[in-house]
Amino acid sequence: MQIDINCDLGEGFGHYSLGQDDELLPYISSANIACGFHAGDPNIMNEIIQKAKQKGVHVGAHPGFYDLYGFGRRPLQLEAVEIKNLMLYQLGAILSFCNYHHVPLTHVKPHGALYNMAAKEPYVAQAIVEAVKLFDPSLIVYGLANSELIQACVDSNIPYAIEAFIDRTYQDDGTLTPRYLDSSMIHQVDDIIQQALSIVLKREVTTISGMTIPLEVDTLCIHGDHKGAVDVAAAIRKELTKHGVTIKALGVHK
Repeated sequence: MQIDINCDLGEGFGHYSLGQDDELLPYISSANIACGFHAGDPNIMNEIIQKAKQKGVHVGAHPGFYDLYGFGRRPLQLEAVEIKNLMLYQLGAILSFCNYHHVPLTHVKPHGALYNMAAKEPYVAQAIVEAVKLFDPSLIVYGLANSELIQACVDSNIPYAIEAFIDRTYQDDGTLTPRYLDSSMIHQVDDIIQQALSIVLKREVTTISGMTIPLEVDTLCIHGDHKGAVDVAAAIRKELTKHGVTIKALGVHK
């Protein structure tokens, strides 16, 4: 049994730092690196890709809405062509640094509101997938289970990975609890570990109502900007390894 552990990294900007990138890299297998729209800048992208290479961590793009002030977590009502273009713009930016460091770009995970909209809005999902297919159809798209984004990948015959969130709570329909609700996050490390073990070993998750629903996933997400993220990452890797689970990235871009 194996699982990928991904984390959003490189989400500082200029002189402002966010998260604990250096400390998290030893515990993850894939890094989703901000591409400059919701966070990140050329210097940060360059630095984190170099460090990911040194640790053997796969590099992926983490494109979002052009909204630094809102950290990409506010929905923007854009047309499909605008979404496709913002994807292409950010993919091109990160690929230039990957090429500089001779690192393959392996996957794409939309950020924040763009990710959530793609889970529910078919036109958003299709625009994202069209951009990825145009840019490089071998890139793996990370998306929520049973989402429109995953369905768009299936329809377009491009690789995808179903993602689960170990520090977020789930609704009975399998969607994430909205962040504006107090119950959206799991704060206790022990509770996060138990949810991760349930998802990986049992292929199920308990919702906020207490219902148990099936959840087949390929990758687990750890939010690097949360307090205690390093402790969570270390504990998750230790517990999964103890249960015979190998932490491994999802595949190498051709």
